[in-house]
Amino acid sequence: MATLRVTAKPEVARMKVAQIPKPGADFEVVERDIPDPGEGQVRIKVQACGVCHSDVFTKEGSWPGIQYPRIPGHEVVGIIDAVGAGVSEWKKGQRAGVGWHGGHDGTCRACQLGDFRNCRNLRVPGISYDGGYQQYMVAPVDAVVAIPDTLSDREAAPLLCAGVTTFDALRHSGAFPGDLVGVSGIGGVGHLGVQFANKFGYKVAAIGRGAETAALAKKLGASVYIDTQSTNAAEALQKLGGAQAILATAPSSKAMSELIDGLATNGKLIVIGVASDPIEVTPLQLIVGTRSIQGTAAGTPASEEDTVNFAALTGVRPMIETYPLEKAGEAYARMMSGKAQFRVVLTM
Repeated sequence: MATLRVTAKPEVARMKVAQIPKPGADFEVVERDIPDPGEGQVRIKVQACGVCHSDVFTKEGSWPGIQYPRIPGHEVVGIIDAVGAGVSEWKKGQRAGVGWHGGHDGTCRACQLGDFRNCRNLRVPGISYDGGYQQYMVAPVDAVVAIPDTLSDREAAPLLCAGVTTFDALRHSGAFPGDLVGVSGIGGVGHLGVQFANKFGYKVAAIGRGAETAALAKKLGASVYIDTQSTNAAEALQKLGGAQAILATAPSSKAMSELIDGLATNGKLIVIGVASDPIEVTPLQLIVGTRSIQGTAAGTPASEEDTVNFAALTGVRPMIETYPLEKAGEAYARMMSGKAQFRVVLTM
């Protein structure tokens, strides 16, 4: 009589993730199967992931076409532990990160011009596919950047969004070493902007609300601190000769509008802070002095790599608070409260 043999199915490795089940819902920490990388992809064993204000797109479902459940996170740092077919530029064991730029189509007009940041079909981790609020993450190779050994996982994570946004904006601002550059808002983004501006050799005017921020601004590298509660910031900047560039990181259109008259001839207001109300400016304010206003978004993986390498070389570091993955909801709430000092990072 034949013996019936039952072969047990191999167990599938599992991992913890913090996901949003539907728009507006609270975070839920659940287990999922660890994914395998497909062709042209790598799998990253996540060590740290920054909690960014842009994660609100996933949390609240305000990005068109997002599918649920979805795992947020686009400031990801970890170790590559598997590579998919056709991947030769990355090896198992390498440190790697993934920022806001999660891939581009390579075929649209912007990509044909090398302007990958403005790809019409830009992919964003945590929105287009699952991001870094999980123990293992799969990402396309065109989104992956190398992380220098002299940066810790926690330090490197915020540099892949907040860091690259300020770094790229400043280096393309048109300002030269020795020029006066203003940084408005000394928070999660602005505290990095002050550091980068200082290391670029600018005379840095930190602009914030309240005298209590002055000491921190000076510690970060500001030459002067302007308290908007007691001083007209535009007049103060003009007394210093006018700002060649002002990096507007505070999400206040009113504050941005009040800074335009502080620009020097050919000066530029660079908008990073996201606000829903309009910036108010008269044509004459721009015409006299040939001033301009420019928006800027997070950079490409090439810019992200430049950012982390520059930070490692010069000592620029984010100020962070850390939470374990299991407390993703608490970490997100802390970030949204505006009380964090200054970036919130999940650790695995």
